[in-house]
Amino acid sequence: MKKLIASVLPGFLRRRIDPDWTPRATVAVVRLNGAIGMAMPLRGGIDFASTVGPIEAAFDMKANAVALVINSPGGSPVQSSLIYKRIRALAKEKELPVYAFAEDVAASGGYMLACAADEIYADESSIVGSIGVVSSGFGFTGLIDKLGVERRVHTAGESKSMLDPFKPENPEDVAKLEALQQEVHENFKALVRKSRGGRLVEPADRLFTGEFWAGQAALDRGLIDGLGDLRSIMRAKYGDKVRLRVVGGRKPFWRRGIGLRSAARGGDATGLGEGFALGLISAIEARSIWRRFGL
Repeated sequence: MKKLIASVLPGFLRRRIDPDWTPRATVAVVRLNGAIGMAMPLRGGIDFASTVGPIEAAFDMKANAVALVINSPGGSPVQSSLIYKRIRALAKEKELPVYAFAEDVAASGGYMLACAADEIYADESSIVGSIGVVSSGFGFTGLIDKLGVERRVHTAGESKSMLDPFKPENPEDVAKLEALQQEVHENFKALVRKSRGGRLVEPADRLFTGEFWAGQAALDRGLIDGLGDLRSIMRAKYGDKVRLRVVGGRKPFWRRGIGLRSAARGGDATGLGEGFALGLISAIEARSIWRRFGL
């Protein structure tokens, strides 16, 4: 009878009636889904501005831990780094453990986000890794010649038009780009070493080539800590009655459409067209990143 009465009381009163009672553990869940970079009207995704709110709300909850559910093929290294740093700062400030769970893919910048966790888990078929830097584009010099289009570029600064896709590729420009990529890659490698520490199994040079692996192979190399999904791992750590509380979530389609209208402030139809075009290009670019991992 005591336990029946206690079940409807607040925690501080319930403990007085039933000394054996303990509150259910709560885990705040943040979903990080999509390519990483500035969000566009036709392409959702992950960036610091749109994710910092849910991340901070998760750490402000009266939770026992924070879980990151990641499904991202990567993207902007800067946005990835900003989100990583904010998560680590909050984990230290709030003294909360952080767990990451890879879904389809946590690769490149998506793996950098996972490294913000104290422990990383993945499904057997999840794709993990791709610790590298890539830059891609198109060259249109032959096309504009066929169309009879004359390219006119005027700059102040000899490198201002570097890597212009409408001009022949310059070996010096490529060398500068490769040096920049190398610097970003070194930062990425340092972050992974700091996060994973002695858990990395293979020699670092073999892990940082941009290669990626499925769940078990990633576990064998120390890139993750175990195989499993959010619910099963959190139940194993916090009991079968653990509460998983998702913070934030995907906007409904009718709210995402507002982004199209915001591109045309003041009713400027030209701005709307430009916003739509940029969104379309961004969506194609994001799709190409996913396709790299067969998704």
